[in-house]
Amino acid sequence: MKFIGNVLATIVGIFVFFMVLFFGIALISALFGGDGDKVKIKDNSVIELDLSEVKQDYGGKFNFAEFNYFRAQHNGVVDVLNAIEAAKSDDKIKGISIVNNTAMIGIAQRKAVRDKLEDFKKSGKFVVAYANAYTQGEYYLDSVADTLYVNPVGELDFKGLSTEILFFKDFQDKTGVKMEVIRHGKYKSAVEPFLENEMSPANREQMTVLLNSIWSTVVDDISKSRKIPVDSLNAIADNLGARTPELAKAKKLIDKIAYEDEYHNGIRRALKVEKEEEYNKVNILDYARNVANTNADYETKDRIAIIYAQGEILSGEGDVSYIGEGSMRRSLEDARNDDNVKAVVLRIDSPGGSALTSELIWREIELTKKKKPVVVSMGNLAASGGYYIACNANTIFAEPNTITGSIGVFGTLPNFSPLAKKIGINAEQVKTHQNASGYSVFEPLEENYKNVVLEGVEHIYNTFVSRVAAGRKMTFAQVDSIAQGRVWAGKDAIKIGLVDKMGGLDQAIKHAASLAKITEYKTEDYPEYNKTIQDMLRGLTGGVSMFQSREALIKEQIGEEGYQVIEQIRRAKQQRGVQALMPFELVIQ
Repeated sequence: MKFIGNVLATIVGIFVFFMVLFFGIALISALFGGDGDKVKIKDNSVIELDLSEVKQDYGGKFNFAEFNYFRAQHNGVVDVLNAIEAAKSDDKIKGISIVNNTAMIGIAQRKAVRDKLEDFKKSGKFVVAYANAYTQGEYYLDSVADTLYVNPVGELDFKGLSTEILFFKDFQDKTGVKMEVIRHGKYKSAVEPFLENEMSPANREQMTVLLNSIWSTVVDDISKSRKIPVDSLNAIADNLGARTPELAKAKKLIDKIAYEDEYHNGIRRALKVEKEEEYNKVNILDYARNVANTNADYETKDRIAIIYAQGEILSGEGDVSYIGEGSMRRSLEDARNDDNVKAVVLRIDSPGGSALTSELIWREIELTKKKKPVVVSMGNLAASGGYYIACNANTIFAEPNTITGSIGVFGTLPNFSPLAKKIGINAEQVKTHQNASGYSVFEPLEENYKNVVLEGVEHIYNTFVSRVAAGRKMTFAQVDSIAQGRVWAGKDAIKIGLVDKMGGLDQAIKHAASLAKITEYKTEDYPEYNKTIQDMLRGLTGGVSMFQSREALIKEQIGEEGYQVIEQIRRAKQQRGVQALMPFELVIQ
């Protein structure tokens, strides 16, 4: 009987194991998504350019070693660009339709998509767009279309750019919760939100220059597409001269005032489809997955590695939403040790973060550069630590409206001593040596400890500036004069030597190929993120994988403005060690 019991127990154990394995893989697929089956593309089809699910440049590759399970995502901006490129020569695709586009991507990413659509139109195929109402970001992207429609009771938001920075000095004084800021002596505007209640004249001046530079790129592109002089567009923005459909059409910002059913009837006419028939559509991400799964080139051996660094720079493995030294170090090691990889393109979209992690990644790039060319392609943002990991590349590319620079470091220490005093909490320390207790959030910052941290900040600032000076072939004094935390638009950064060339990822890849002296090559995407069962469980309970849904839920409950306050506090709490980070979030509206 005992033998039979053991056999039954073994059978049950095996059954449970395979059930766990099956449901585990199902859970991973649910959490991280998947490509699913290929979609059949019918003749006479139109691509629907829906970017609502596109968040980053790179969708990511995920490896669950415990399950021997691998999944590649194809829902990044780069996948969209590849899909539009492929559609240009696909006989089954006749055009691209943009309906109520609600993209969450940044300005530089919108420009990249916009430029690719402009190139797509050269094939003779159409691009048309419709919106119930255009936000300014949506209009910038959609204005590339041959024909723009707006709903008869819709509107068009066209008023120029603005940004809002939150200041916390009064908040800290009233609550008794403050941030102790330790910074490089000349590093002024970057930490103003914690020290002041209003913007300094110098900071206002640099933000004005930045916004005007970005706006000039936006308005130049719209001017070329809509054949409206830049001066006229600026006058329209000043006077809100396109706020109604009738005004927008009179000023030639849109072509037709119509309902969505009339818009689709226009597409039917272009496709020669009967008015009552459905025309063939394919979602851009479905088409992107098809392209990714059918364009594999197994004959070409030479490769260019594209390594995506997107999000805040933190410690640990990394993910599609943040940069960690684990996945970045592994990616750079793999690329430089692979004889088939002839060059590396580092695609950066980051406000910076941990100075230590930035230094670790910088070192891996330095080692890689000794073996093969490294080219940087900047996306929306490559600032502070994001610039730190870019500065030693052979060549740096940026879009005209990329935000970069912010060369500076600081340390922030949360301090609750005013609050503790208000509510009657007293902290007492017992220690064996003078500096043994280090820093207590319940006691005022001691001058001795502050001096020690300041020494570290100064050391890292000097290291940062020295890294930039060596990488950009400038003197320390030259870099220091344009550092101090100042941010620059890409088109201005090229004038002061922080950037080499204007262009997107495609131009960076072609340049890397020329440096490597290769003409036939394929690209390979990195990083591949190593995931564990614990990562999967964190996703189930609202961890990193669920961050977007939690963000949406919080915004729904407290509104965009309230969420910005919470996000600033969250970022401050997460900061450990000296930071090479833009300490405020630049939200351009």
